[in-house]
Amino acid sequence: MRKKHENKNWIDSLLAEYEHGKKALENMKKELDPEIEMDQKDINVLDEMIKDMSYAMNWMHIGREPDSYGGIDKRSAYQRRVIYDMDLLPSLEIEPTERKLTENEKVMITEILLVLSPRERQCYLLHMAQGWSMGEISEELNIGKSSVQQFIQRAKKKVACRTKDIQAHL
Repeated sequence: MRKKHENKNWIDSLLAEYEHGKKALENMKKELDPEIEMDQKDINVLDEMIKDMSYAMNWMHIGREPDSYGGIDKRSAYQRRVIYDMDLLPSLEIEPTERKLTENEKVMITEILLVLSPRERQCYLLHMAQGWSMGEISEELNIGKSSVQQFIQRAKKKVACRTKDIQAHL
């Protein structure tokens, strides 16, 4: 015949042990006389031990730090979803097929990029064409990350504006 505690998982067994220990501490506390100074010190120590055991039991019961209202469990860390089995998804062809640019397309790209200042062009191409992060660009060019961000934002606006102009003339 199986014992009753064998059907429990390990956390339930641990909680049962903590409950038993907490009751033992409470019984020890009842046996002490608060009028005696030495016993009063022991009562204070036992109160702290009971409080610590209750806190640990509460933590185990709810699965997170008790009374933590601004903790990580309130943020999106636990809401992120990751696909572990890529076989569940249909095959995705992410790699674009390579094609040659026409001479006309090359001229248009050159005209668009010539609108940018040298630093804007440098940051824009490293970020958009090479896929570098703003932090990597700032380290490479020895400029601030916020400067890189401004260069890229200005470049994007200029590229969008120049692209509209070119498309309007087509």
